[in-house]
This record gives sequence, structure tokens and C-alpha cells, in this order.
Amino acid sequence: MQIFRGGAVLALLALVGLLAPAALAQTESEGVRIVADVSLGSDGLLRVTETVVVPEGGEFRQVLPLRVQISAGVERNFQVTDVESTGAGETTIGDDRFTIEARPGESTFKYTVHNTVSETTGAQVFHWTGVLNTDVASIEATVSSPDFRMGITECSIGPPGKPEDCADIRVEPDGFAHLEKTDLRKGDVIDVTLQVPPGTVAANADIEDANATGPFSITGPVLAAFLALLIGLAAAAGYVMWARRQETPRGTEVIDPLVRERDRTLFTSPDGVLPGTAGLLIDGHVDPRDLAATVVDLTVRRYIWVSAIDDSDWRISRLHPVDDQLTRHEHAVYSALLPGDTDSVLISELRGRVDAAAVRKALVADAVEQGVFVDRTRRGPEFWLGAALIVVGAIATVGLALGPGHALVGVAIALGGVAALLLPRYLPSRTTAGRELTERARAMQRGLDAIAREQIPPADQELVFSRALPFAVASRRTDHWIRAFRDLNPGSDGQPGLYWFGGFDRDRNLYQFASHFPYFITAVEGLFTPGKH
Repeated sequence: MQIFRGGAVLALLALVGLLAPAALAQTESEGVRIVADVSLGSDGLLRVTETVVVPEGGEFRQVLPLRVQISAGVERNFQVTDVESTGAGETTIGDDRFTIEARPGESTFKYTVHNTVSETTGAQVFHWTGVLNTDVASIEATVSSPDFRMGITECSIGPPGKPEDCADIRVEPDGFAHLEKTDLRKGDVIDVTLQVPPGTVAANADIEDANATGPFSITGPVLAAFLALLIGLAAAAGYVMWARRQETPRGTEVIDPLVRERDRTLFTSPDGVLPGTAGLLIDGHVDPRDLAATVVDLTVRRYIWVSAIDDSDWRISRLHPVDDQLTRHEHAVYSALLPGDTDSVLISELRGRVDAAAVRKALVADAVEQGVFVDRTRRGPEFWLGAALIVVGAIATVGLALGPGHALVGVAIALGGVAALLLPRYLPSRTTAGRELTERARAMQRGLDAIAREQIPPADQELVFSRALPFAVASRRTDHWIRAFRDLNPGSDGQPGLYWFGGFDRDRNLYQFASHFPYFITAVEGLFTPGKH
């Protein structure tokens, strides 16, 4: 007996099919004689020529199952083609069976069996067990393969529980295996396995294993991958919660925004922050109120002049051209109101013509450049990391599904990429410096709320009121700030009315201005509100 360790083992199903359920209703003393020539081709197909001699008064029936239950949930399928028969015999295929029936006399059957060669780890193997249900006088079988180094792995025959080695099976030097056996009895169990070296034939077994792990089954590597994903998600969630807690307003610090130099009182903002930037930092996003505050700031700084036409329209006029003192977003606001060579325009004429998105982007860009804000809509490192993980995960899923399995590992990687893409949406936009500046801006606002007009010298009241007003607009404290200065006489400096807002030149206080100004702010906000005309 010759055996190749780690070699390819092939199962010759047809051979054992000859030994399996052969049935005789009646036999004479010499019994049924079977001679078979079995040839395994390099294409993995088993070609069988079988001659059956049935004595007078007898009959022969052989059944080859085409669907074999190997174990619970595991089935193996075979196919028989190219069937030919001569003599007193016939064949049928149906109900997952290939049946040969022969009447007295000599019959020859030729057929090809598919899916007989199977593979296991490191080898190709077929193990078949058949039970005879009748007496058979003799069997002679010759088996050949493309490689002469064919070996017998196992061959036993005998009653259940007491099998004996097949003493009459051998492999000749030319590579042909021969089996001769006489006086087989009903109930004998036959077990045969043959092998050839690796790569001799193409494995083609058709095995359906309902218990086998599919490419998307839950396996150890899959559980490890999803555990790593959960740990990563938990860490990311913890970081998001920590970062958002840092955004919670702290303390009740008050910063006095008034600077007193000798006999003068001036307004200053923390670190020179502009009202639009302060509004962006306080609520974390650009809204029309921040841009309206910028318009008021450009007005009080004498870049533009505003005059009331009536309660629903105002004229904006150019006073000073854009210079290098203006930031990017201030330049964008100025150009949006007075594009090109326009010197004067009505707000009603600007409705629907202002590119609010461009102005918003400019304000965010300035804050990013100052290092106080992060634009979460931009493609930062998190985006590229997430995109890379999704691509790697998709490739890994396909590769593992077509290869060794564990395809859900790729899904876990891709889900990690999705989490990386979504992470910026939940992270605060303010940087550490931005959080510190935000706290000072809030402290400044609390300081503004505590200011009384009487604390400021009369000569400085109009300027302090005007320069602080844009910050009151940005923080939605306009009414409170104007109310604190409603008794201010804008003409006390010898110039009638507010120096930056026309239409109330004859007023000796800000009562009418207080009731009018909110309409102006609403109209300006409308210019920078998308879809509002």
C-alpha cells in the first residue's frame, strides 16, 4: 500500500457505487458477476465502463445516490452524464439517484460521474462507505488515474463492527489499482479511499455545508475587529463629551470694556475682537445677526453712512474706501453692500442680490486664520482618515469574502471610517484660544450690561454708545444697550444727531431711534439670510 502524506486524495465514487446498493431478487449458485473499468481523467471526471453478468432467473439493480447526506446539515452532490447501455439492461436518472437494472444475460454500461474529487486541508480526499443488500458472487475492478503514483489510503470490507482489510486490492507498478473480491454477503460494509499526488486532477466536489461559516459569518477575527471598533467609538465618544464640556460657559467674570485715559473714556473689546467674530464665537456659527453687527461696526467706524428713508427702507452710502484696516469678512460685507463703483444704494435694492454664503465663509476664514475657530465643514484630517478607512474596508470586505472569509472585518473597518467622517460634526468648532476669547467676550458683555450712561463723561457718551453697539447687536442685547443710553442727547457735541446714522438730527434723545433701529437690524439681517428677499 502506497500513501503520499499531504498529497491529494481522490474518491472513486463509482467504484464504491458498484459495491453499494446492488440488489438481487433471485440469484443462482454462481451469482452475479461484475467487472468494472474506472478511469479518473485529469479533468476530474470519473469515466466508468461496467459489465454485469446476471444468471438465468436472476436480476440486478444498482443505485448510485446523487445526493449524499454526509452529516447533519452537510450534503454532497454528484452528477452522471454520457450514459450508454447495451445488452439486457437499462439506466434511469431521477429522484437524486442513478439506477442501473440488468436482466439475465450480459449488459454493459458506460457513464461519467462528476464532482467525485474533493479537497480538505492540504489534500483532496473522498471517503465512501457502502452497504451491500444482496449476495454478490464476484467483483473485479481496475482503477487508473493520470499519475502512476496512485496509492490506497484505506480499504476495508466485512460485517458492521468487524471489517477486515481488503486483502485483494493492490496497486501495480504501472499505477493501476486492482480489486478482486468473491463471496460478498448481504450486509457487508465496504470502505474505499484512493489517492494521487497533489495537482494530479482538478478538484470538483460539490458540497453544501449549512453549518459552514460563510464569508459574512461571525468569527473570532470578526469579533476582535468589532471589539476594536467599539473601543474606538467609546474613546471617540468620550473625547467628544470631554470637548463639549469644555465649551460650557464658566464663571461670572466681568470685564469692564471702558478704558479711562486722563479725562477720556473709550470702549475697547478683548484682544481687539471684532463684533462679527465675537458673535461667531459666542454661539459657534455664523448667523445673519453677526453680519448685521459687522454692518453697524463699519458704520460707526465711518466707512459707510446710513440714513433712514422711512420705517422700511434705508440708504447706505460710501464714506471711505476699503483699506488694509479691514479684515477679509469686513471687506466682503462692504463689497456686498456697495459692489464695484456703487456709491449709494437702498437696502430695498439689495434684497436678493447679496451673496450671503461668500460673506459667511469670509467670516469663518478670518476666525480660522486667527486660530480661534475650526471650520468643521472643511476636509480636515478626520475626513481623509475616514475616507481612507472606508476605501480600505470596502476592499478588505470584497477580498476577504472572495478569499479566506471573515469579510465582516472589512465592514468593521469601513464603519470606523464612517465614524471618523461623522466625528467633526459633534466636535466644538472653537479652539482653546477661541474658548478663552469667547469667555472674555461674554465677560465683556456682562460688563456692558453693568454700565450706566452717567458713568461716562458726556463728551464721550455718544462714541462709547456707538462703538459698543455692534457688540450689543451680535449678542442680542441691542434693546438693553439702547435703553441704557436713551436719554443721551446726540447733539450735545455740537453736531446734530448721531454721527453715523441720519434721520434723527432734531432729536434730543434716542427714544425714536430706539424704536426705529430694530427695524433696520431686521432689514440688514434679511440681506444675509439665504432665500429671504
